[in-house]
Amino acid sequence: MNTAHFLPLRHGRRHPPLVSDSPQDAARSDWLYSAAEELLRGNSVSFQRRMRPQQGITAEEFALAVDEYVNNRLADSEVHTSALGWLIITAERGHADKTATAELLGDSDHPLGKLGEIAEALLEPLADDALIAKAEDEL
Repeated sequence: MNTAHFLPLRHGRRHPPLVSDSPQDAARSDWLYSAAEELLRGNSVSFQRRMRPQQGITAEEFALAVDEYVNNRLADSEVHTSALGWLIITAERGHADKTATAELLGDSDHPLGKLGEIAEALLEPLADDALIAKAEDEL
């Protein structure tokens, strides 16, 4: 999956939505945040509108987007340490190297970190249909 069209990621996204958001904006923000959390847990996110095919982002698509993002940072020389090497070494030993992960992903103001930004960038084009599907299910 080529996720380049989902990037650059939006910065400064916060949850919960601002008080000035409309109810639609608040519902959209809530759905995006909750769906991003699901992707970060390793779950796929899917929904289906009436008389339409199922839509969503699989856990594999999310993993590929993260992979592409990190590979781009490495290719652009944005990572200045041996973070990838340390991540692999510590993973092989059954541990997680959060410092290496942070170096590979870069800074983020998102409450779910850079992974939350990546997840929301993938989910953003689906949010409106997801809310419509939810409303259809409630009828």
